[in-house]
Amino acid sequence: MSDGVTQPTRCATGVTGRSESKQGSPQGATVSPLLANLYLHYVLDLWIQQWRKTHADGEVIAVRYADDFVVGFQGDRDAPQFLNDLRERLAKFGLELHPEKTRLIDFGRTAARARKARGEGKPETFTFLGFTHICGTAKSGNFLLLPRTEAKRMRAKLHEIKVEMQRRRHDPVPAQGAWLQSVVRGYFAYHAVPTNVNRMSSFRTQVSRLWLHALRRRGQRDRTNWGRMKTLETRWLPRARVLHPWPEQRFAARTRGKSPVR
Repeated sequence: MSDGVTQPTRCATGVTGRSESKQGSPQGATVSPLLANLYLHYVLDLWIQQWRKTHADGEVIAVRYADDFVVGFQGDRDAPQFLNDLRERLAKFGLELHPEKTRLIDFGRTAARARKARGEGKPETFTFLGFTHICGTAKSGNFLLLPRTEAKRMRAKLHEIKVEMQRRRHDPVPAQGAWLQSVVRGYFAYHAVPTNVNRMSSFRTQVSRLWLHALRRRGQRDRTNWGRMKTLETRWLPRARVLHPWPEQRFAARTRGKSPVR
């Protein structure tokens, strides 16, 4: 279940004036994420721990970042009950689940087999923290989680680079290269997870094309071609490679409900 929490009432400042409310926190204020984290720790995190111990038949794993979170259930009956109880819990605090981001899906080691038995297609995917998570299969035939950089987020980043390169197109080439190097290195530092190298390589290629386009627009006499571009790419743009370990090497989270599923 991939989800976001929304609070209907907020304090916001617009072009035509200001609207104030005694509920919520200021939209865009630097203190808002901190307050939201403290608030949801009580409203959500501690409640999930209690629910897991008193209601769950199988294991329950929850991952939250700010107001976005994913909850995984071992028991099929746990998920619908949790979702219903969660809605009631949030309503007590004037909160509600985002209707377009909240859903129950089959996901994990047994999802493909279960859906095939019901005559359904491949397991659904979900997006969380900038990655689209996919049920895959390793060469050994075992289940393999495939995180891929969210396509929409990658397009947005490339558009941002395109706009900035238009502004920098008359800068010296080394200055452009140094800036792009820092951008690509920072992008890879977050997205360089196992199984995502192809998506990262695609990002690097698109950055090269944007750079080439910017160089060619410096003037009618510019003769930059792909041969020179490959040299610049090799000199300045980091190559795509995995920088983060596999999930089982980073952490191992296993929690039991009131009784294990047999």
